[in-house]
Amino acid sequence: MTRILADLPEVDIEWLDALAAEQGKSRAAVLREAVAQFRAQAPVPGGQDWIARGAGYWKNRADVNDGVAWQRALRGER
Repeated sequence: MTRILADLPEVDIEWLDALAAEQGKSRAAVLREAVAQFRAQAPVPGGQDWIARGAGYWKNRADVNDGVAWQRALRGER
């Protein structure tokens, strides 16, 4: 495991120490868990989860029945 040095405001250190004491853990353990949770929520570089999140956004639009026809009309094509 690699050690790091990070500068945090004193108010954050006090809060972190109180949280660690409440949980019966070390400050480092609380920080490791926080980084692990943050990493688990981060998008995967090069991932395509944006496709799943955006799928179906327009499916209930009454003004866009045919997507291709709508695009052509928007572009002024026939």
